[in-house]
Order: sequence, then C-alpha cells, then structure tokens
Amino acid sequence: MAQKLAGKIAIVTASTDGIGYAIAEKLAQDGAKVVVSSRKQANVDAAVKKLKSQNLDVVGVVCHVGKPEDRDRLVTTAIEKYGGIDIFVSNAAVNPFFGPILDCPESAWDKIFDINVKTTFLLCKAIVPQMQKRGGGSIILVSSTSGYEPNAIIGPYGVSKTAVLGLKKALVHQLSPMNIRVNCLAPGLIKTRFSEALWKDSNNLKIATQNIKLGRIGEARECAGIVAFLASDEASYITDETVMVSGGAQSRL
Repeated sequence: MAQKLAGKIAIVTASTDGIGYAIAEKLAQDGAKVVVSSRKQANVDAAVKKLKSQNLDVVGVVCHVGKPEDRDRLVTTAIEKYGGIDIFVSNAAVNPFFGPILDCPESAWDKIFDINVKTTFLLCKAIVPQMQKRGGGSIILVSSTSGYEPNAIIGPYGVSKTAVLGLKKALVHQLSPMNIRVNCLAPGLIKTRFSEALWKDSNNLKIATQNIKLGRIGEARECAGIVAFLASDEASYITDETVMVSGGAQSRL
C-alpha cells in the first residue's frame, strides 16, 4: 500500500520527545523524510538513532528556535539533505511560569511569547518560500486547548497559544493562493514531561481529568495521526482549521 506522505519532506521542531517525537515518527512511518530537532545534541542523537532503528528516513539537527543561526541551520539542513520542504510542524514551546497571571514577571512573559509565537512566525517566514518552490505545502501549528480556555496557573502560556490560533488565521489569507494550507493541532492534557506538573501528582491528576469526558489523559501518539492526515493530500481541501485532541474536554473561545 502506498504511503500517503511518500516523497514529502518535513521539518518538526522540538521533536526528540513527547508530542513532537510522536509526530516525527508518524510522518516518517507514512513515508516522509523528516528533519527532527531540539536544543540538545544528545537528545537529537538519541531520537535519530531510535527512528533509524525502524528504518525511517530521518536526519537530526540541533535547533534552539530562539536563535536565528539555529533556525537558518534547520531550514538549510532540509534543503541540503532532502532538497526542499513540504511540511512544517511548529511544536516548540516553553512555559517557565506557573501561578496567577498577574504574578508573571516580564522576563517570563517575554520568553513565552518569543518562543511560542514570534519564532513560529519567523520559521513560517523562512520556510514558506521553500514550499512555494515545490508548488505548495502544509503547515501545522501546535496550539493547545489552553489557547481556548487558559488554565488558572498557566495563563501566559495559554494566551500565547491563543495567539498561535490567531497566527494560523492570519497566515491563511496570504498562503492559500500559494497552495499552502495552514491548520492547528490543539492538544489537551497529554502525558509528556512538558505537562508533568498537571498529572504527576495524583491530586492534580484528579482535578485535571474531571472535565475530560474520556476520563483519562492522552498519549503523545494520539496526537500524531491527525497531524499526518493534515499534512497529506487526503486533507487537500482543509485549511484554517483547528483539531482538538482533548478527550472531549470543553474547549471553545
């Protein structure tokens, strides 16, 4: 059976662990050539080794998305190794602050928006010309259900993810005539190291899952399939959409 992403070239940021790794793995399993990345060489090496053990076509590069030289190297790697870019999954995000939103220091606020929003925009700006050369492409921005309903203790992070939803809508206007589709993935509570504070403690887990209709937290792999679908030609008439993977948790602006 033909793989639905055969011949496609993908970049996935923050893809050596958690949701990003699961997405990179699924894209590669579906036939894409994938550039995986994260901030630490050891993590990149470990992820590439694990993916290559499945005979998947991947290459790894260190990329701190907040550094211009790293962003340039990420894009250049895809071009030099594989010849272009068809798919971009923006997954990198930070959350250095927990607590009431008005207690958030300016430095933490700036870091959240620089990494979660500004660098997403800058990477799109760098990657779009490469997609144009190939006649189109698919961009998937990873937002969050907290972009619809910011959690009381991660308010700044939630607001940054609301901004990602807005960025998606703004990009659609310019990119649709280029045959570049832009969609969002909005995960709910997923069991990753990034969300440990919300699920590792049993009391926090009980509170966190009380409004989840499926009654449990999600797994990273449960986010990957929808991204592979949105990246594929099966979703050729889908743009400006946000798909929530939240176990039925209520999430609406």
